[in-house]
Amino acid sequence: MNDVTAVEETVETRLPNGLTCALPATSPLAKLLRSQRTWEGPGAKERLAILRAAKSIAIVGASANPARSSYFVGTYLLQSGAYRVYFVNPNATEILGQPAYPDLASLPEVPDIVDVFRRADDIPSVIDDALAVGAPTLWVQLGIWNEDAARYGESKGLTVVMDRCIKIEHARFHGGLHLMGFDTGQISSRRTLR
Repeated sequence: MNDVTAVEETVETRLPNGLTCALPATSPLAKLLRSQRTWEGPGAKERLAILRAAKSIAIVGASANPARSSYFVGTYLLQSGAYRVYFVNPNATEILGQPAYPDLASLPEVPDIVDVFRRADDIPSVIDDALAVGAPTLWVQLGIWNEDAARYGESKGLTVVMDRCIKIEHARFHGGLHLMGFDTGQISSRRTLR
């Protein structure tokens, strides 16, 4: 029997949240991070500045279904009172008591932030729509990643935030998010037990 143990090579990997860790070079996670996550968007200070400067947010892909995350985020943004919130969904007429618009061009004003709840493959067309109306910032929700689209948007002068929840970021910056990640506010998508 051979007692010699091979030492596996590790690589220092920077995670999307900015932390670094050593991963086995052959691990699927190390390969995925190397191949897909080279683009970096605005840092925390820049994201805070975006949220502070914004007066209006359009939610593209908004849903009238209370189980959908866009509904929950829309509820939070409306209750924050900090923004004029517009819902963009060509298949709805009203969401959360507000009119729903078929597209960005139909909004009564140019939104400061276009918050996107669409598939990664749909992001380039949303970027084109945002550019066409003159929106300065595209915010792509948590779990959605399209690096080529982000680079394209930036090349056209758009500020792009990707793979971040605008609700979580707003709550974190404004004291409504506990260090463990729990929202300390009253809004919840979970039904209360009685």
